[in-house]
Amino acid sequence: MAEKFDHLEEHLEKFVENIRQLGIIVSDFQPSSQAGLNQKLNFIVTGLQDIDKCRQQLHDITVPLEVFEYIDQGRNPQLYTKECLERALAKNEQVKGKIDTMKWCLQLLTPVSCVPYPSHAVLRRETHSLCFFTLMRSKKLYAS
Repeated sequence: MAEKFDHLEEHLEKFVENIRQLGIIVSDFQPSSQAGLNQKLNFIVTGLQDIDKCRQQLHDITVPLEVFEYIDQGRNPQLYTKECLERALAKNEQVKGKIDTMKWCLQLLTPVSCVPYPSHAVLRRETHSLCFFTLMRSKKLYAS
């Protein structure tokens, strides 16, 4: 997979260099430099065709639009990945806090609610077993 990116990077570097050289030729254009201008234009067309061939090899890769916004803002696109990981970690901590709070509330309320309503104690035990199973299953899925 890395070879495909290396190949694309090589073609893009050549293309950028040809554009830079074309700018130099155009800025100091003389009728005698028409042949060089035509040659550079042909190189640019060939370069665009090569880039298009690379695009076809990389059609299955998707890039989030936010990455392009980072680039447009002059920011490093790797910051996007870092910030996504930080948001995921913060959300993970938030969800863990909610789970811990629910466990704590359940531990506090269970003895209090079973005394006045003994018939609900059996129902609560059954519900607790089901909830515990669901909670453990979700933790396994969330951890992986």
